[in-house]
Amino acid sequence: MTEVAWRRPPFDPEIQAALESQRSEVVTALASDEVPELRERSVVPSDALLSQNGRLAVTRLVVPGAAGAPDVPAVLVRPRTAPDERTPVLFHLHGGGLVTGTMYDDLVPAVSLAADLGCAVLSVDYRLAPEHPYPAALEDAYGALVWMVEEAGDLGLDADRVVIGGVSAGGGLAAAATLLSRESGGPAVIGQMLVCPMLDDRNDTTSAVQMAGVGAWDRQANQTAWSAYLGDRVGTPGVPSYAAPARATDLADLPPTFIDVGSAETFRDECVAFAGALWAAGSQAELHVWPGGCHGFEFLVPDAAISRAARAARTRWLRRTLAASAGARRRG
Repeated sequence: MTEVAWRRPPFDPEIQAALESQRSEVVTALASDEVPELRERSVVPSDALLSQNGRLAVTRLVVPGAAGAPDVPAVLVRPRTAPDERTPVLFHLHGGGLVTGTMYDDLVPAVSLAADLGCAVLSVDYRLAPEHPYPAALEDAYGALVWMVEEAGDLGLDADRVVIGGVSAGGGLAAAATLLSRESGGPAVIGQMLVCPMLDDRNDTTSAVQMAGVGAWDRQANQTAWSAYLGDRVGTPGVPSYAAPARATDLADLPPTFIDVGSAETFRDECVAFAGALWAAGSQAELHVWPGGCHGFEFLVPDAAISRAARAARTRWLRRTLAASAGARRRG
């Protein structure tokens, strides 16, 4: 696209204040040599926090890796239920631009959302670029999904009520794993919950140009991340949809999808386009574009009005999705 002097949409006042007051903690641009320092910021939450002071059970797992690949660490957080009770599960993939983050990133909010609905969360520590470029992260994510479904009985999980989800890069991986599962006859997840997902390596939308140099995770950071993941292939015509789901030309027969994104962030237009492509293919999608939200606004300012609204919308969608699957089972 031709780059012009686009006017930027405004940030929500609460988000703007946080961007200014927490400037040192917000990643706007990112160069490749800054990735190691960013990785050092990852924090492992205490078991007390993850378990909500013992209300939930926390289990560390090791998922067998794909042929020739290392095993994949994972963590399962689930309600304490009767031994024979099977719990629906949110299969969670963390954010971090495919270059940073751990299975604990974004996990506490995911657990808070799921546990209130009687749902477990399994989070995966997939391999990171540039040390492990595409398709390593996807292999880990999809392999762990297949393993979890196969082992669901022993894990106390309901293999027929799996929602896949993720934040940012994890949202893009979730979308890619869902496409791969459809094509390969893999697990039939009942929904995908994509939170500000990273979907398009081309990095050339209006919102990417608009938000360059401001807010959180701008166009330059995005280019650094995609280049680490795809190398010289980034932005070229041959990038597969399993790497960048926005490249997919067939989005039919996908499970109900939830997508949310901020109006003042790099990923806005690729998320809107992805929702439109789902509708055009006859798939079901719910899209929210939160006015004034930067990338990851909910994690930056959890108590902001739009953050509370975003969580409430996500909760309503997940509740409906789980209820619909339970109803379908009863009718079956």
